[in-house]
Amino acid sequence: MEQLTPTKLHRDAIRNALQAVRTRTLELFANLDFNTVCTQAHPDFSPVGWHLGHIAFTEGLWILEHLKGESPLYPQYRKLFAADILPKPERQNLPDMATILAYLHDIRSQVFAYLEIAPLEKQTRLWWWLLQHECQHSETMSLILQLQQLKTLPPYPITPSTTTREVIADMVKIPEGTFMMGSKVNPQDNARPRHWVDLDQYWLDRYPVTCGQYRKFIEAGGYQTRQWWSKEGWQWRQTHPVAHPLYWSESQEWDDHPVYGVNWYEAEAYANFVGKRLPTEAEWEKAARYHPHSEQATTYPWGEATPKPDHGNLNNQIGQTTPVNAYPEGKSHLGCYDLLGNVWEWTASWFSPYPDFESYPDRGYSEAYFDNQHRVLRGGSWATRPYAIESSWRNWYYPHLRQLFAGFRCAKSITT
Repeated sequence: MEQLTPTKLHRDAIRNALQAVRTRTLELFANLDFNTVCTQAHPDFSPVGWHLGHIAFTEGLWILEHLKGESPLYPQYRKLFAADILPKPERQNLPDMATILAYLHDIRSQVFAYLEIAPLEKQTRLWWWLLQHECQHSETMSLILQLQQLKTLPPYPITPSTTTREVIADMVKIPEGTFMMGSKVNPQDNARPRHWVDLDQYWLDRYPVTCGQYRKFIEAGGYQTRQWWSKEGWQWRQTHPVAHPLYWSESQEWDDHPVYGVNWYEAEAYANFVGKRLPTEAEWEKAARYHPHSEQATTYPWGEATPKPDHGNLNNQIGQTTPVNAYPEGKSHLGCYDLLGNVWEWTASWFSPYPDFESYPDRGYSEAYFDNQHRVLRGGSWATRPYAIESSWRNWYYPHLRQLFAGFRCAKSITT
């Protein structure tokens, strides 16, 4: 019988994780016609078929070229599937699906062959980074597919089997003091290094803002009332005469689901409307990680256990949003619900490096976006894979984008 050494167990864990994520990725392409695969649904996003090829290209680049030292297996795809060469509109000229799938298979076969001999003690971070890279693109593909199917959304929500109770619009008091922010094990460079942050006490919404709560903003003329909007937000509103979020239904069946498809300006305007504000990302992370008894930061709101289906709406397990109080097993130590999964949450913070930041695996991944033009989102959505979610995870987008699986919750300062 083969001896299961720590290295062998580690290789098996990486292989099993990569296989599990790939299975879920390919499920997104079941029954898709090629027009859907290669069409650009929105100027800010590449076609779903491009993302599939980019996943293979990135694996080959970092594992086979950088680690193994080989020449590119498919050099003809470097221009097409690299992230920084072709403009997004030109990424629609794709090979057929059989060719893309063969490319994906050939790269993965070579990657798994190298995994058997790879010196993992020197490479672990990069293998898990690549796994998370596929998770991120898988979520982006779910987003693009929903943009292509907006007109066919169901008229009412699919309610999960979890029993829900009435959503009460209350807030949780988060205590003052220091906490350890960031991570020393998350492969993502922007989540490192860990560092101490000192915060005053503050209030944070127990739940993300729901469609029912946001409906009051709409009905009060929030989109037409200048006083709730920042200068930049009102400028955006004047050039985008919308009257409700992108993913919106008039049916009140959705009222206990989180509002989503709002951009940062819309979230800020709502917060002003109710006399609150958006939380900083440090405030969000403390609420999601801080244990008041141990005074330690945990990996997930509920502790250290890896995400399970009853912790939150993740991994496309439902395929859309769920009520904000549907997952009591996932609430934080301080009593906040739905911090991981369901919808990403806008914060007040600009995306910027932590103290002593070091780029990884290259400067193009995070550092290129430290431009004071991207706001931080936290928490993950219903399409986020479990391998790409924890309380230290940071996402970032332009404040004008509303095509995201993004909502928000509000905060309020406590004055003494």
